[in-house]
Amino acid sequence: MKITVIGAGNMGSAFVKQLTRAGHQVSVTARDAAKAEQVAAANPGARAVRAAGAAEGADAVVLATGYAEAAAALRGAGDLAGKVVIDITNPLTADYMGLTLGHGTSAAEEIAKAVPGAELVKAFNTVFAQVLAEGADFGNGRKADVFVASDSERAKQTAGAIAESIGFHVVDAGPLKNARYLEPVAGLNIYLGYGAGQGTSIAPVWIRKA
Repeated sequence: MKITVIGAGNMGSAFVKQLTRAGHQVSVTARDAAKAEQVAAANPGARAVRAAGAAEGADAVVLATGYAEAAAALRGAGDLAGKVVIDITNPLTADYMGLTLGHGTSAAEEIAKAVPGAELVKAFNTVFAQVLAEGADFGNGRKADVFVASDSERAKQTAGAIAESIGFHVVDAGPLKNARYLEPVAGLNIYLGYGAGQGTSIAPVWIRKA
């Protein structure tokens, strides 16, 4: 699959690492072009591209920026009409211990409003960058979960296929408005992982039937 990753921070670089290993054709872009070049160079097969028009030709776009930069980054990436956009953002406060949105809307819904032609799917927002970089398999048959929420079935299927290709277990989390639940889950993960000192392996693995 041809995938463009927007963002070259911890999550963006982890995506590039795992997606190239899984055999996808990966492009990466960022506000800091030099950082995108470094990430691409560290992952043979990936390529750094300019931010303008970065989404052209991609089967899916992974939005790995901060929430505040998300809409602008997508608008600059080219024509997103009919394009699957995987939103991994969380609307975090400056200290990472709270959310700036909730209850009546979500980061995902606000981003969807900003790029109405895209097929937006919330996914990976509950996964720590360290877990993504190191791999989803915790051993003993335990895999980290990726929740996918979207009003587009095609977007869910695409995000799910990408998640499974890099080793995650996929959970259908319903329509896009359910991002209002997923973003607080991410906030809880961050508190448990960092605020309570339990580490990034606290990433969700839900109890399910074998």
